[in-house]
Amino acid sequence: MAMTLTPTLTFYVARGFLGATAAMLAALTGLVALFDFIELLRRAATRPDVGFDIPATIAALRLPFVALQILPFAILLGGIIAFWRLTRSSELIVARAAGVSAWGFLTGPLIVAFLMGLLAVTGVSPLSSILLARAERLDQTWLRTGGGMSSLAGGRLWLRQADRELDPMGVAIIAGRPAATGAPARRTPGLPRFELQGVSVWRISGSDAPLARIEAPRATLEAGRWVLEEAVTYGTNRLPSPPRQITLPTELTPDRIEDSFASPETLGFWSLPGFIAVLEEAGFSAVRHRIQFQSLLALPVLSLAMALLAAGFSMRHNRRGGVAQMIAGGVAAGFALFVVDRITGEFGEAGSLPVIMAAWAPAIAGLLLALALLLHLEDG
Repeated sequence: MAMTLTPTLTFYVARGFLGATAAMLAALTGLVALFDFIELLRRAATRPDVGFDIPATIAALRLPFVALQILPFAILLGGIIAFWRLTRSSELIVARAAGVSAWGFLTGPLIVAFLMGLLAVTGVSPLSSILLARAERLDQTWLRTGGGMSSLAGGRLWLRQADRELDPMGVAIIAGRPAATGAPARRTPGLPRFELQGVSVWRISGSDAPLARIEAPRATLEAGRWVLEEAVTYGTNRLPSPPRQITLPTELTPDRIEDSFASPETLGFWSLPGFIAVLEEAGFSAVRHRIQFQSLLALPVLSLAMALLAAGFSMRHNRRGGVAQMIAGGVAAGFALFVVDRITGEFGEAGSLPVIMAAWAPAIAGLLLALALLLHLEDG
């Protein structure tokens, strides 16, 4: 009889947990999106050329990203509601009296929570990154004043990439003003044109010794190379060479240059590892992107921890009869983990904490707290 009852009970509890979590996720996402939309409308009110459609589009494009951020808290609060309902109707009490331990009826919700985190990482994250990137471009175009790459360092863009032509460990530092270009005569099919004007290139050895400096009025990024027009090279003897066309190999693309200045959230889970490798090869810092990738890897574990926390708070406060205390305890736990996430993230970006520790600290802390709470309360 026990073998027949357990799968049925597991499915029943899991279904209730999934329904409550989905409802809470929709409610919290809608609430956050509403406040985001109101803020966008406030910013759009100062721009006569921006109508209602632009803020509405930006807010709609951000919905998957908001849902991804809200998911752990939705699992926590939805789990509290689901377990409270089961305890209030005495279903969990009957199950425990029949010999089913807390770990037995938690099997279904834990599987659901882990799968929701896994789906969010592998499925929602790539979609969220694409839509968020579009939302940021719309925001940049219509609602922000200035900004973007062209505002860096007085309008000059600074790039760093590997340069092994003169030294196996050499680097090249490229500076120039991004230029808007029309239809180019020499455009590689399928590759967006990216052009810099007033270009200076410093070629440096692996031991930081200057090897050469190149000055060119224009540089165009093509497939796998920079093309510098009418470039003058100054060698170690500081004598200029005659103007000529120079090509520099590169792994940069227009999209990668743009992405390097964008937030890591605009890159999906599957795109991050390859982009991190290219970013570090080009000399950019990839700490924020590494933290984002590890945080996505930790999301299923964090979801698992939130489901366990929900069970711990539900069992504790329902026994004492305090629904308000139960919800307040869950909100306090979620806020505490959010603070831990922010603090460790800042320390990780500053280099004070290893990337893995900075990204996994909230998930591990939540999991240990939940296990300690359940082991303390479980008397069967």
